[in-house]
Amino acid sequence: MTTYWAAHVWLPDGLAQDVRIGTADGRITTVTTGVPAAGTDHRLPGVVLPGFANTHSHAFHRALRGRTHDGGGTFWTWRERMYALAATLTPDTYLDLARATYAEMVLAGVTAVGEFHYLHHTPDGTPYDDPNVMAEALRTAARDAGLRITLLDTAYLTGGIDAPLEGAQRRFGDHDADAWAHRVAAIRPDDTLTVGAAIHSVRAVPLDAIPVVAAHATGRPLHVHLSEQRLENEQSLATFGVTPTRLLEDAGALGPDTTAIHAVHVSPEDVAILGSTRTGVCLCPSTEQDLGDGIAPGALLHAAGARLSVGSDQHVRTDLLAEARSVELHERLASEERGAFTPAQLLELLTSGGHAGLGDPTGGRLEPGAPADLVAVRTDTPRTAGADPAQLVLVAGSADVDTVVVGGVVRVEGGRHALGDVGAMLGSAVRAAWEGAR
Repeated sequence: MTTYWAAHVWLPDGLAQDVRIGTADGRITTVTTGVPAAGTDHRLPGVVLPGFANTHSHAFHRALRGRTHDGGGTFWTWRERMYALAATLTPDTYLDLARATYAEMVLAGVTAVGEFHYLHHTPDGTPYDDPNVMAEALRTAARDAGLRITLLDTAYLTGGIDAPLEGAQRRFGDHDADAWAHRVAAIRPDDTLTVGAAIHSVRAVPLDAIPVVAAHATGRPLHVHLSEQRLENEQSLATFGVTPTRLLEDAGALGPDTTAIHAVHVSPEDVAILGSTRTGVCLCPSTEQDLGDGIAPGALLHAAGARLSVGSDQHVRTDLLAEARSVELHERLASEERGAFTPAQLLELLTSGGHAGLGDPTGGRLEPGAPADLVAVRTDTPRTAGADPAQLVLVAGSADVDTVVVGGVVRVEGGRHALGDVGAMLGSAVRAAWEGAR
């Protein structure tokens, strides 16, 4: 058994002092408060938080960071640059980029990621000899970087409502929902990989295919992009006569195992539907800021009963503490009031809310039986010095993360990942990913 001790630890009922956490076989076995450190304890600095969940990730988008800001535009013009990148990747370059991207996440305190994976086939849409070779690259990347992955294998069947796949989209698509399900059935879970599913959006999955995907995902995490852009709503209303949220509910795709991503442009009726079905909602503030998507009604969704979480999505920044903080800051901008979410609520959507959406209701809680995932955030940096430890989520960021333990294994210590120089890894992987891009 390994024991850890810290002066401040965030337990399920709040901040506790002088805490020893015992671990064995990747799980927490004991939590004892009000005790001095022993000589055999691994002492952790600052405030120890449960491991963070990055509920929504597109690993290959990390290569877009700092490369899309020279022409203005909209989400739709940004998407063309994303397609250009998607057309270049091979299983080898995808592995290297994902490994470095995941290592950056672990540096930021992430211990589990939901990978919304649709980069399935060769650039012209022909399956690889191993139809899941790109998924296997993600499995290897996550294992090497040292975090758990929920592989949200994504059904992406049309290029828009009633439109064929074109260009780079061809490598995203399977022939139909049954072909997608057959391919996904060959992906085997293991101790670090959970197999989930995703409906890319109501734009990319035909109405009659949505129930097929939802049925295949029964009992597993199911994620879906929802109302990120106004145009999606307009097209859904024009074609189906209902909003994307109502369409998904009518198709049986909403519920406690489902997480809707973004939910920026949702109506009051949509909010009520998401809350009453106990559907999760993953907010991605840095992407919503970067792409000009808008501000999601996080407080209304939370009040309606939706389980909230956060994701770094396109990785314009990899700082999950900042993503959680931005949920509150967006509410302040929209309402001109402070305190829509307490620090404890922000930590919940950063930790247990996200892990639940990734299929692990035991994750994100420092208690016996939970994964031994510990994140030590320093309280003596220029950003955090003097802050109330109970309010750390409102000031700290990824640069303040000192130690990260994932499943009982120390992956980051002293702010350095066990793999070495993650910046150098990212630089090399991003350059290789862009070779040959149009």
